Amino acid sequence: MIEDMAGRNLRCLFLGDSFTQGVGDPEFRGWVGRVAADCWTGPRAVAAEVTVFNLGVRRNTSADVRARCWGETDVRVLPGADNRLVLSVGSNDAVEEAGRPRVEPDACLANVAALLDGARGRGLVPFVVGPPPVVDAGAPHLGRLLSLAEGIAGVCAARGVPFVDVTAALAADRTWVAEALAADGAHPGAGGYRRLADLVLGGGFREWSAERGRGPGLPGRA
Repeated sequence: MIEDMAGRNLRCLFLGDSFTQGVGDPEFRGWVGRVAADCWTGPRAVAAEVTVFNLGVRRNTSADVRARCWGETDVRVLPGADNRLVLSVGSNDAVEEAGRPRVEPDACLANVAALLDGARGRGLVPFVVGPPPVVDAGAPHLGRLLSLAEGIAGVCAARGVPFVDVTAALAADRTWVAEALAADGAHPGAGGYRRLADLVLGGGFREWSAERGRGPGLPGRA
């Protein structure tokens, strides 16, 4: 495997909200940093060169992510490299404001579909992580989010895109819940992000990142 990956240039862009950003982690690694370290360092390295971009933005919905996506990704991909996009949205979509979700479920699924189709069109190999729960938003939010996660899974399945479901597992995870409630009610600490990283790694991420892929990419910055 190491010989096969010699010379491989892997660029992976993580796009999402505050959970992707890793808000609340005192180690400033979040789940993205932990996944990258576990997959792409030492004996587990799958490429000669790996560049990771964390493009999480706090409070972003799927609509916000869709609006900024290509302006941020197009300047980071490298033509001829193995360019990848990991997407995680939905937690903020399901938060209620003025008695209704910030983004309606059908609109969220349309945004996810557009992001995946756009990624493929740009030579980015996509992977989707389900939306983590916002603990202090209560059972109504969790119910909306579980339904939304199921819908996102369907969008991914229709396109042959890997999807890892994390919503229910994190809602039942004592570490995730305790750390979120001890902080701002939404974001966990190091232990919670470790739990999320383990779900992602166990949900096919290792295998996905190890498979060589190469798309045309767009002009970017080396």
